[in-house]
Amino acid sequence: MLIFGYSAWLVALICAGVFLAGLVDSIGGGGGLISVPVYLMAGLPAHVALGTNKLSSGIGTAASMLRYARRGFADWKLALPAALFALGGSHLGTRLQLMVDERILKYVLLAVLPVVAFIMLRKRALREEEGEIDLSKRRLIVWGSSLLLGIYDGFYGPGTGTFLLLIFCGAAKMDVRKASGSVKIVNFASNMGALATSLAAGTALVPLGLTAAVFSIAGHFIGSGLTIKDGTKVVRPVICIVLVLLAIRVIYELVRG
Repeated sequence: MLIFGYSAWLVALICAGVFLAGLVDSIGGGGGLISVPVYLMAGLPAHVALGTNKLSSGIGTAASMLRYARRGFADWKLALPAALFALGGSHLGTRLQLMVDERILKYVLLAVLPVVAFIMLRKRALREEEGEIDLSKRRLIVWGSSLLLGIYDGFYGPGTGTFLLLIFCGAAKMDVRKASGSVKIVNFASNMGALATSLAAGTALVPLGLTAAVFSIAGHFIGSGLTIKDGTKVVRPVICIVLVLLAIRVIYELVRG
């Protein structure tokens, strides 16, 4: 049985992976470390996998963003300008990605994934209370990092939310709750910027992406209600397994030529 041109079990694999990615992403970022490899393992070309992932993950991010915002866990004065920087950055990053050859992009995946995973898995506990910092300095840090990571998110993506969370809590000294809500706003904007560019280039499978988005929403909704500490106990081993499987598949395809 074929669904959107793929076997039913592959679509089920994608939906399950995207659900888990949404769960992980809403807890502390890094959901793309699961969803992108799942799309690749299902046989989607790298550009299409990244574009379709932006569709499903972007809609899912909106779910957790709204949940955080409704509870007051967002600094809108900081987050909205940051979202505009991330939007522009992700558009630029996606345009750069579309200029890169498929084979070269796979080498980039092999090089970047372990680095992103290492940083994410080693991240320490985040601050529970807001620290003292000059407002202009906080704005510079939040807006500057949103632009740079927006470019990264458009080009590749996995780990963007985690990097933003670490910077917002560490360098900008925001408390973890407001930082998490603000990150979701910025991450949503960068996803939309990248998605618009991918849709224009025809590198996003809309029916498959929208189907997976339903499961992404469910994962984000459940995950946003969990604590970071409890969530990471499940997240870390899963990410390690997925990374190993992705590395095996990409290396096999590169060797096969």
